Amino acid sequence: MKLDYHLTASGSGLVAEAQQAESLGYQGAFVGEIAHDPFVALALPAAATSSIQLGTCIALAFARNPMTTAIAANDLQLLSNGRLVLGLGSQIKAHVTRRFSMPWSHPAPRMREFILAMRAIWAAWNDGMRLNFTGEFYSHTLMPPFFNPGANPYGPPVVALAAVGTRMTEVAGEVADALLCHGFTTESYLRTVTLPAVARGRERAGAPRPVDVCIAPFVVTGTNEAEFQAAAAAVRNQVAFYASTPAYRGVLEVHGWGDLQTELQAMTKADRWSEMGSLIDDEILAAFAVVGEPAEVGPMLCERFGDMADRVSLYVPYDPGTALEPVISYLLAAGSGKSAAAAAAAPAPPGAG
Repeated sequence: MKLDYHLTASGSGLVAEAQQAESLGYQGAFVGEIAHDPFVALALPAAATSSIQLGTCIALAFARNPMTTAIAANDLQLLSNGRLVLGLGSQIKAHVTRRFSMPWSHPAPRMREFILAMRAIWAAWNDGMRLNFTGEFYSHTLMPPFFNPGANPYGPPVVALAAVGTRMTEVAGEVADALLCHGFTTESYLRTVTLPAVARGRERAGAPRPVDVCIAPFVVTGTNEAEFQAAAAAVRNQVAFYASTPAYRGVLEVHGWGDLQTELQAMTKADRWSEMGSLIDDEILAAFAVVGEPAEVGPMLCERFGDMADRVSLYVPYDPGTALEPVISYLLAAGSGKSAAAAAAAPAPPGAG
């Protein structure tokens, strides 16, 4: 598995953070879309690094349209010398309609069309094809030469799609190059629901090449008992927060825990947020997180996900201190083919990202 890093700095600090991740051997550095535009955020690292892949994880597709997204991604693909991973996600209806004042309907079919429209736009630029995309949600039929940036020497970027439910996961298999799995997932859900849905999408597309699977598992670890318990509490709270969401109920139902979603949702409506983590017992925690001593977590991650995942980033909603250093060293070694001992001799890596 390739190990990815999530950039957390802002402004010019992104450059130093991305350069450090690159020097330590991370294969990817990603930024999310929370309070800043991810395309703007990646511009400085794109010009200041040379080998690490750079990506959005995620950019909100439905807050944009295929043309604006295709233009921004094409520019970053050029600026990074072909290292962009365009990670897209749908967000939820309230954010799309009330925060961005954009239309919302049929998210999976709309996302499928969004990505196909982008690919048609890139084909018009790179292959000289006439732009003539007309769909149910998007229509792009005008591309005068004055507005055509011409062929990108690196071609279009890798397109990754975030998905949890089966319909969006099938779309990822059909039209994307990679699947971005939500942190709220389990090994069982990946094996019995996610991967079969990807396969159905690939079959529908008639594409023999597999889609890369990118995971972000929770990790619970610490260098002492106090750190370990603090990490466990933080992850329990985060798992409970996601588990209260109706859209994620299917993950719980694979394990027979569907009623937990109903109970947690009721607690959110009663403003009992601080109590929700107590409902995540050790069995549930172990299903959603890799729980162990720092030296154990790396091998446990590879054993659990190594035959399914192509890329991994670590989900740690707490300050890990130095506890993740052996985990990151192990995963960097596993991804590069080096021995874990050799990787451990390298400079201390930054946080998990």
